[in-house]
Amino acid sequence: MLKHVHVWRAIDRLAQEHGYSASGLARRAGLDPTTFNKSKRITRDGKLRWPSTESISKILAATGATLGEFVSYVGDGEENGIYRNLPFLSMGQAMADGLFDESGRPVEGRWDEIPFPELGDAHAFALEVSGDALEPVYRDGHILIVSPQAGVRRGDRVVVRTRRGEVFAMELRRRSARRIELDPFNPKGEERVLAIEEVAWIARIVWVSQ
Repeated sequence: MLKHVHVWRAIDRLAQEHGYSASGLARRAGLDPTTFNKSKRITRDGKLRWPSTESISKILAATGATLGEFVSYVGDGEENGIYRNLPFLSMGQAMADGLFDESGRPVEGRWDEIPFPELGDAHAFALEVSGDALEPVYRDGHILIVSPQAGVRRGDRVVVRTRRGEVFAMELRRRSARRIELDPFNPKGEERVLAIEEVAWIARIVWVSQ
């Protein structure tokens, strides 16, 4: 659940990332310099005071940060920043041996990297779509952000790697103890039914960057 302290912490971290104190960030955004002071976060009668959406909008405009970048500061980890580098390859390259461990996590040192807002999954990675096989859902050049840590449920868009080395993206129609059933994104594609023994791992697509 989003808490009062989380939002104020996100403001403090955004200010720090851009080289400001909380009051300096407020001044930069055209707000009263005391807007984000510690004393302004609780009223005189002890009630919690939340920052206004207008003030948040102004500090995002002043720093050039996006809402997604701001939200990346809401987490509990002190190390969280606006961006971190994600392992990155094309989907075709991802079929090579030795790129993933048995859990579907990228093997360090074998990937390129791209910056992306913190997701809360230290093992998340990015795959670039090539060609039109995933249209109309995903197009050539789209970057799929995949989270091995995220739970996978019926209807999720997922990336699957088989034990034969195939890597592909589809929609999960059904998963049982014995098999998984997948639907294609492209109307011209074919459904896939795989025995559990054929699947090395399955992970949910949590974001698409264009």
